[in-house]
Amino acid sequence: MSTSRMPWVAAGIVAGLAGLATSYAAAMVLTIRASPFVAVADLVVRHAPGSVTERAIDLLGSADKPVLVIGMLALLLGAFAWAGLLARGSWWKPVILWFVLAGVGLVAVLLQRGAGPAEVLPVAAGLITWITLQSALTDPLRRAVRRPDLESRERRVFLLVAGAVAVAGTGIAIGGRVVGSARRHVETSRRLLRIDGVTRRPSPASATIGVRGVSPWQTPNDDFYRIDTAISVPTIEPAEWSLRIHGLVDRELVIGFDELVSRKLTESWVTLSCVSNPVGGDLVGNARWSGVRIADLLAEAGVREGADCVRQTSHDGWDCATPLAALTDDRDAMLAVAMNGRPLPIEHGFPVRSIVPGLYGYVSATKWVVDFEVTRFADVDTFWTVKGWAEQGPAKIASRIDVPRSGADVPAGQVTFGGVAWHQHTGIDGVEVSLDGRSWERAELAEVPSVDTWVQWALTLDVPAGDHGVRVRAIGADGETQTGVRQDVVPDGATGWHTVEFTAT
Repeated sequence: MSTSRMPWVAAGIVAGLAGLATSYAAAMVLTIRASPFVAVADLVVRHAPGSVTERAIDLLGSADKPVLVIGMLALLLGAFAWAGLLARGSWWKPVILWFVLAGVGLVAVLLQRGAGPAEVLPVAAGLITWITLQSALTDPLRRAVRRPDLESRERRVFLLVAGAVAVAGTGIAIGGRVVGSARRHVETSRRLLRIDGVTRRPSPASATIGVRGVSPWQTPNDDFYRIDTAISVPTIEPAEWSLRIHGLVDRELVIGFDELVSRKLTESWVTLSCVSNPVGGDLVGNARWSGVRIADLLAEAGVREGADCVRQTSHDGWDCATPLAALTDDRDAMLAVAMNGRPLPIEHGFPVRSIVPGLYGYVSATKWVVDFEVTRFADVDTFWTVKGWAEQGPAKIASRIDVPRSGADVPAGQVTFGGVAWHQHTGIDGVEVSLDGRSWERAELAEVPSVDTWVQWALTLDVPAGDHGVRVRAIGADGETQTGVRQDVVPDGATGWHTVEFTAT
């Protein structure tokens, strides 16, 4: 024991994990949105280069944040082990490392939106735990080095202290979760919430093309894609939510949730798509949204001459700049409070989020929105634009083949192809399919209630046995034909024809 490195490594890891548990519990008890660990993860997401962020989304999809968390935990375990090894030679060297780690956490929490003095307390709790427990764990090891004849006794002391710390750390983390179970409270509030004017309507029968395997026209809430930067999803009680409208306005407004839902609600089927959606990708969905028109709120505030955008800010500090014209024209740009007839899921922005038909989400779809600043594009830099994405993000015309799937085997003869196409706030006039590079054939379209949604399409062709390739393109209601030129998602959305290869037998 006196010569082995492993007890010292174990001492550092146990003390480190206990400090993380203490800081997490303190954040939960104080109902702080993000523990220091989560705040650091948020900081990494916020300042990662755009190319790195896009690569992560492309490779990992919705698993990008769990992978980041696992990677950070691995780095921390290495740092904790190093602190234990440093303690072999000197008591003060690991203390410096603990202060460095606490300093990183402190910077991260203070850079969080709306951070105050309370955010410092979890950092302090973790630091004190690190220093105190490492001393308690390494004292028996030092005594064993000085007195080899006492090694057996000191080994037992070390194991007892390490076991007690592990149990206590686990209990503290669980206790903090129980005491500060904000999400469960908010989920209960969401489940019990009833909003007058919100209706539950099935998708129109005419919107379904009737081909098995084509994505449902109405996307269920649980299946709707989720792309955001939140490591810890904000949990906001409706009674605590408010929206501030300020900047280049005649009258600053602050609107609470009860006041918002007492206003006239609008309901619309709207398709949302992510700018990170590759050709043929699934980062797109269609739902019925209920909320209050943003144009009415901005009219009440009185927009001043010269403003051309609204900077939207989320409860977690994420922001975007939305063209003012898209918020004040005839489209149903809204502060949504319900999705498919139910209060918004927490992961999709409960209690209030923004929905703007015709724009990619990175410039419009702000979840957990709490602030509208009427301003000018020239005066703002926002989360995605500083990473290389375009300032304005009108959604591009796109189409996808759902049937048959890539690599599928189908019986030769009459083969039915099907999928979806979208050009939000413009609409789809036609979809064309080309088999094996031959002439384009016009597909049948389902009927949709508005130009803001996607449309299902289908076409049956005679296909001989063998390997084949099929591609699709859409034609917008404005006459635009989807381009076949391949373009990456950066800076303003992917382009190109979706192509599927299959075998007819």
